[in-house]
Amino acid sequence: MKKRIMLATDGSKYSAGAIKEAINFAKTCESQLYAMSAIEINPEFFALAPPLVEKTEKALKKHLEGIKNRAAKENVECEIIIREGEEPYRLIIEEADKKQAEMIVMGRRGRTGLTRLLMGSVTARVIGHATRKVLVVPRTTSIKWKNIVLATDGSKHSRSAEKEAVNLIKHCCKTCTLNVITVIQKSATKESTRRYENSLNRIKSNAEKENIKVETVLTKSKPTESIHEAIIEYSKEKKADIIVMGSHGRTGIKRLLMGSVAERVIGHTTSSVLVVKP
Repeated sequence: MKKRIMLATDGSKYSAGAIKEAINFAKTCESQLYAMSAIEINPEFFALAPPLVEKTEKALKKHLEGIKNRAAKENVECEIIIREGEEPYRLIIEEADKKQAEMIVMGRRGRTGLTRLLMGSVTARVIGHATRKVLVVPRTTSIKWKNIVLATDGSKHSRSAEKEAVNLIKHCCKTCTLNVITVIQKSATKESTRRYENSLNRIKSNAEKENIKVETVLTKSKPTESIHEAIIEYSKEKKADIIVMGSHGRTGIKRLLMGSVAERVIGHTTSSVLVVKP
């Protein structure tokens, strides 16, 4: 069975990178592509302004048809979907589950100064609640399939991300280099440092068994630097196409949805970020 990718787009300029890379991803990995838009409405709004809903639906259908045509030019099969409802993120997750998509691809809003809103509330909620992996693509990002960065803290939440990074290279970019980074606090004990080193050695050994070129680094964050800033700086240095990270699961909408480090990396990096669930 072909792999399946769900592209969720709202038709705005912020979806431009996600559209381009969803098509490229589907082409590179020989996947079926589904392009969907979710229209946010409630019963009161629909009753008062049905012409506006119809106008929005027509505009999105035209937008999705354009994506389908772009995909066809790349020999990528694309099915378009429009859903209406009160909570767009739930509609996206429902469709991804129905289509058994392996991955959801979404855009990221611009920087707003508020960490919780850096990627847009719909994207944040999809990541927080979906059981599937989510690829978040900034507007101007291009994935060149040369370098993958795996950011891991050695926890159980990172194990799935480790496997995904290896599988990504095996199936989609066999010439890619896997760059693995673990950032620890300056106050880390010798015992905990040794655990992190053992984790990196295990990841390196597993990758080399798959004939993957791999580099690992264990670094301590600087006094004026946060862990997410160290990950972003390393990713810039390695010219990362994709940063792969694990999610710490659901912590509630009013709090950080996937762990503060992952959310801040997504909000501030210029690279695409693949969030993998345990």
